[in-house]
Amino acid sequence: MYQALLSDPRFHDLLLKIDHDMAKAAREERCHCGGVLHSARYRRKPRGLPAGLCKKAYGWRLSLCCAVDGCRQRKTPPSLRFLGRHVYLATIVVLISTMLYGATPARVARLTQVCGADRRTVTRWREWWRKTFTDSPFWQAARAAFMPPIDQTRLPASMLERFAGGVAEQLLALLRFLAPITGGAGLCTLHDEVRRPA
Repeated sequence: MYQALLSDPRFHDLLLKIDHDMAKAAREERCHCGGVLHSARYRRKPRGLPAGLCKKAYGWRLSLCCAVDGCRQRKTPPSLRFLGRHVYLATIVVLISTMLYGATPARVARLTQVCGADRRTVTRWREWWRKTFTDSPFWQAARAAFMPPIDQTRLPASMLERFAGGVAEQLLALLRFLAPITGGAGLCTLHDEVRRPA
C-alpha cells in the first residue's frame, strides 16, 4: 500500500494543490508591516519524484516576499510536499521511515531501491525522527495532542497509526500535522541539524 502511494502522481498533485492553497492564504494575510506579499518562490531539486509527476512544477518551493522597501521580509508558508531541508519528498521521508520498523537487511535494501536513497540516508532519517524531531520545541508541545502517548521509538509509524482513514488519508493528516515545521521559524529550529546533504 505504501509503495503504491509513493508512486501515485495524483496524490502528489493533490499535495501541490494544497501547497498552492496555503501560499494563497499566506499572501492574503499580508506582511506583519501591512505590505503586500509577492511571489518569491525558489528552486528545490526534490529527489524521489514518481514517474508521471510534473518535475517542473514540483521543483519550486512556494514562498513570498514583502513588497515594501525597507522591509522585504520573506514569508515561507507551510508545505505538505517538503519536510524542511530534506531533499527527498516529505511523503518518502515519512513512509520509508514508517516501513523500516521490523525491517530485515533485505527489506531495507528493497526500500532504498524504491525511493533511490542509499542505506545511510535512510538511517539518517530514522535518527532524525528519534532525536532531532523528538527534541524539537514543536514535538514537545504537539505530542500532548495524542492520548495515550506516542511511542517515540516507532516514529513516524506510531504517529501515522493515530490518524483515521486509509493510508492516503492518514498520510495527508500527518503531513498537515507536520506542516508548522516546514516553513518560517519552525523550519529553522527543527532543521538546523539537517544542513548536510541527505
